[in-house]
Amino acid sequence: MLIRNKFPGGVHPLTCKELTRNSFIEEIPPPQKVVIPLIQHTGAPCIPLVKPGEEVKLGQKIGSAEKYISSPVHASLSGKVSKIEEFNHPLLEKAPAIFIEKDKNSDSEMVQQKNPDDLSIEELKERIREAGIVGLGGAGFPTHVKLSPPKPIDTLILNGAECEPYLTCDERLMQEKPREIIKGLEIIAKIVSPERIFIGIEDSKRETIKIVKEILRELRLDGIEVSVLKTKYPQGGEKQLIKAITGREVPSEGLPFDVGVLVQNVQTAFAIYEAIYKGKPLYERVITVSGKAIKKPGNYKVKIGTLVSDIVEFCGGFIKEPKKIIFGGPMMGIAQWSLDVPVIKGTSGILFLTEEELNLEESGPCIRCGRCIEACPVKIMPAYIALAVEYKKWNIAKEYSPRDCIECGACSYICPTRRDLVQLIKIAKLRVH
Repeated sequence: MLIRNKFPGGVHPLTCKELTRNSFIEEIPPPQKVVIPLIQHTGAPCIPLVKPGEEVKLGQKIGSAEKYISSPVHASLSGKVSKIEEFNHPLLEKAPAIFIEKDKNSDSEMVQQKNPDDLSIEELKERIREAGIVGLGGAGFPTHVKLSPPKPIDTLILNGAECEPYLTCDERLMQEKPREIIKGLEIIAKIVSPERIFIGIEDSKRETIKIVKEILRELRLDGIEVSVLKTKYPQGGEKQLIKAITGREVPSEGLPFDVGVLVQNVQTAFAIYEAIYKGKPLYERVITVSGKAIKKPGNYKVKIGTLVSDIVEFCGGFIKEPKKIIFGGPMMGIAQWSLDVPVIKGTSGILFLTEEELNLEESGPCIRCGRCIEACPVKIMPAYIALAVEYKKWNIAKEYSPRDCIECGACSYICPTRRDLVQLIKIAKLRVH
């Protein structure tokens, strides 16, 4: 088995994936209430299309994307709009949101759509836009925009690396819905017309690799190659994935299309399949619920807008009080301060971590060991940027290219004195132009 491993730096944290790796995807029943933020993506927020007191149906568009870089939102329940007001947001602290109270007929059938072969490229992109699909690997960039690159694309990569510790939702989806994911990949390929197509999967996911290869053989898709990647964090980062699979390096402050590559996450491909073949907007997704504080960790299909408190209740509550709650993985995720926060499109996981799972040592001074520089996958110097920020030497910070940082957390993880290097680099990004 050829294993690719070409990107620099990286670390090998404990994966902790055994908590949920063998957990089949289970659907959490629709809650009594959902809270749907009007911004769940990169770009401009949505404009509400409904008012308090209105009845809405499952899948109905309730927020309109008026700007090009934006994405509409849809009702994940059939019910009544109770109010529209600011509410807790997992990334933005607070944001305007539409509250929907469930009625008795929350489930309804989607209308079967045309075969994608009957649709033009522009029609496919418009349906993807209207379905509210954004990058589901965490970035949340509107997919219709990403599928309209300003430069030619010769290589398409489906990202199934899922390198973040604890998270296994992509792995389970690849095992349980491989045909649908590949059909979604074919739609993406029709739109961007690449010369080469790869599916990148880490070598630790042996069962997934086997399943995907078998489906490709069954469908006689010889033009799609499963690229087996060395398990290393952050293998799933776009630039690292491109380097490992193609050998190309995205330039400083550049984007994948600068080297002729488009990368899409497996859940995004699945959402595209559902939008085109089933006419289904993005109103639910698969997430991982994990950590040693939760009674029933697993992989769950969850309605967008479901509150964490409802998920905790479905999962049997806590075995012990969590010391930290994180949306996403432990390396790049965002810590939360409340259970009254909704799942959004970019939510890949919710972790409930105990004190034993966390390193709570206090931060110390930089000892100039250079480990953060060795671990950095984009070859910048985290320690030097951090020191420049602490001394407010913004001109020095700028010289070390803080804007190239992908905020993967490898530097903070490897630092022997537990310096919060990522946070300091984030400050540099805000001050350096």
